[in-house]
Amino acid sequence: MKRTNIGQPDFTWDETDPDGFRAGMARLGPLLGAAETGASVYELPPGQAICPYHYECGEEEWLLVLGGTPTLRTPEGEERLAPWDVACFRRGPEGAHGIRNETDEPARVLMFSTVVVPSATVYPDSDKVGVWVGDPEIDMTVRRSAKVGYYDGEAATD
Repeated sequence: MKRTNIGQPDFTWDETDPDGFRAGMARLGPLLGAAETGASVYELPPGQAICPYHYECGEEEWLLVLGGTPTLRTPEGEERLAPWDVACFRRGPEGAHGIRNETDEPARVLMFSTVVVPSATVYPDSDKVGVWVGDPEIDMTVRRSAKVGYYDGEAATD
């Protein structure tokens, strides 16, 4: 059995993340050898968010606040969370969510979810869709306005 302690996780920071979305992340699933459940601890500095407001088409996600008081945005509005608050984000538009730290102190949260590949993520604010098949050469995020017809670019064969 593999185990880890999330009291002092080893966060990684993606230097390509734009300001407003700079969160430290410790992915627990790969560390523990998980195949069907994903879990990550995020460190949110003041003014930063985990990712843009979105909802999942294939996965259910959960949030557990470990420290600080981040703001949770859902279709019902925004609310300030406290340590040990738990929220569940179901698949589809009713599960849309965004987690942001609007305080002067760091916040820390644990996000966990089912792992479904392939899957899709919808970003309502920017009208984008992410498609994740598990292959970086094929995974993509596109604007919904780029939508084409099913037979676009296809040629009939004899």
